[in-house]
Amino acid sequence: MHIHVLGSGAGGGFPQWNCNCENCKGVRAGTIKASTRTQSSIAVSADGINWILFNASPDIKKQLDDFPAFQPARLVRDTAISAIVITDAQIDHVTGLLTLREHNKPWEIYCTDAVKDDLTTGFPVFNILGYFRGINHHEIATDQSIFTIPTAAGIEFTAVPLLSNAPPYSPRRDKPLPGDNIGMHIKDTRTGKSLFYAPGLGVAEPHVLEYMRNADCILVDGTVWTDDEMSKEGISNKRASEMGHLDQSSDGGIMSILNAMEKPRKILIHINNTNPILNEDSSQRATLNKAGIEVAYDGMDIIL
Repeated sequence: MHIHVLGSGAGGGFPQWNCNCENCKGVRAGTIKASTRTQSSIAVSADGINWILFNASPDIKKQLDDFPAFQPARLVRDTAISAIVITDAQIDHVTGLLTLREHNKPWEIYCTDAVKDDLTTGFPVFNILGYFRGINHHEIATDQSIFTIPTAAGIEFTAVPLLSNAPPYSPRRDKPLPGDNIGMHIKDTRTGKSLFYAPGLGVAEPHVLEYMRNADCILVDGTVWTDDEMSKEGISNKRASEMGHLDQSSDGGIMSILNAMEKPRKILIHINNTNPILNEDSSQRATLNKAGIEVAYDGMDIIL
């Protein structure tokens, strides 16, 4: 199973277009050791030919251009993306669907009914796509049952309900249901290897921890170092926990959770532009390195 990280940043990417925090200023000026990042998305393939896209960020055009495998050029209009899985209805995970509107057939889209509801009402992306080739919606259940995708032979998918938050335009904002946010357990039945992917994670519930412990690789929420990080930068008075993200450094944060796990390869994704771990020379990055926790970057490849 081949996993390709298309984007590793949080909403807005890095640097964010209107942000002058220390990280954004530093990467623009070249005064810190850091790499730019587009907004989070990954792709998974069983055969290196057909790819399942996980979320469609506003940066999808650049991500497509940067990954030649997505354009096999078999037809005048072609793509290697055979299906799209959406883990939540947040703007940074679905706006790219509008860029993909001119597909030559309906998109095969897999998401929960809660996400479908938001994408046909508060942010009616699916309705807009209906004026082009439309979509074929495949419901993802939240009972942790295994499902398959025809173009990913040998791979099993399990949606894992997460406690995070619904989008700002959702009627379930601050009172999310299990289908509003999911992680994904992705298993290659040929090798027995598995990935747990959760770019948004507000609470590490027991069932989530079990999936994480048993995975061979984890790509998990690395949005912020501290819960009050954005308020310290003068950007927002909201805490990360209010937006549905666990911080990394607190007792009970992502780092302490990962440190207790022995089996999986541990990788953080969905990194906010304010997070000091983006500076590769920072003490925070050194702390992660010492703990054996990696930071995802655009273009990263993982083979399981």
